[in-house]
Amino acid sequence: MKYRKLGASDLEVSEISLGSWLTYGVGVELDKARACVDAAFDLGINFIDTANVYGRGAAETVLGELLAGRKRDSYVLATKVFGQMSDTDQGLSAGQIAKQIDASLQRLRVDCVDLYQCHRYDTSTPLEETMDALTKVVKAGKARWIGFSEWSPDQIQSAIDLAGVEKFVSSQPQYSLLYRRPEAKVIPISAANGISQIVWSPLAQGVLSGKYAPGAPLPAQSRAASDSMGQAMQGWLRPEVLEAVEKLKPIAAKAGVSLTQFSLAWVLREPNVASAIVGASRPDQLKENAGASGLSIDPALFAEAEAIAAGIPRA
Repeated sequence: MKYRKLGASDLEVSEISLGSWLTYGVGVELDKARACVDAAFDLGINFIDTANVYGRGAAETVLGELLAGRKRDSYVLATKVFGQMSDTDQGLSAGQIAKQIDASLQRLRVDCVDLYQCHRYDTSTPLEETMDALTKVVKAGKARWIGFSEWSPDQIQSAIDLAGVEKFVSSQPQYSLLYRRPEAKVIPISAANGISQIVWSPLAQGVLSGKYAPGAPLPAQSRAASDSMGQAMQGWLRPEVLEAVEKLKPIAAKAGVSLTQFSLAWVLREPNVASAIVGASRPDQLKENAGASGLSIDPALFAEAEAIAAGIPRA
């Protein structure tokens, strides 16, 4: 496993990180989650990402149990705030941030998270209030660094321009061979300001593993076939997307790697990406994903793949 520096922080994170969206505490049983977390440590994955809203605290609770007993300096722990936790609890107000960080720490069974991220931008709260509240969280020793997820370029720049507050070190956008929007503005702004990307859905919800064949039934036990997880990925299951993914398989074969590894290596070719977050319900999936770290792929093969992906009609 290779490691990269996370923005202007002092954190060194594994190129492949373990996420828990729609999985731990929600769609994956505890024993399987434990097996995946154990496998992550065995593979050198040190970066674990979650959020308070995943299962409304369930994912944090499961991770708190699974990480208990491990040396705190053996992993980098990230969580997020913004999502609706109750009828009255949501957003990035000072009151919510103060309340939700304490609740997250309790569920995670730690005194401090390494990275505390704004899950989305809160248009109903002044940015100054949010940044001041996040600064207080850091100064109180409850988080070491701060980040954001899916903020617009203008929102990112506005935060950068604020004086007297903690600075963001991470951005968590959706980014994959099939979704390249961050390249236009988010990555350039971030790279110029000490902010790294932590990429979610680098495999387009598993579609870039190549396991969903055009016109074929959904594989049993797959994410797409799951009642709790399948709904989130319907857009990736369009025939034109799956047909394009089939054309990517021979390119990965030329590189001598699986399509999963090829797709993750494509994401990691971007210097501003610190880590690619993967979800796993089985240790063998995680092992294959981890194998993408440190791969050297011919850029010409990446260019071939990009051309195929660029030809997919928009929905």
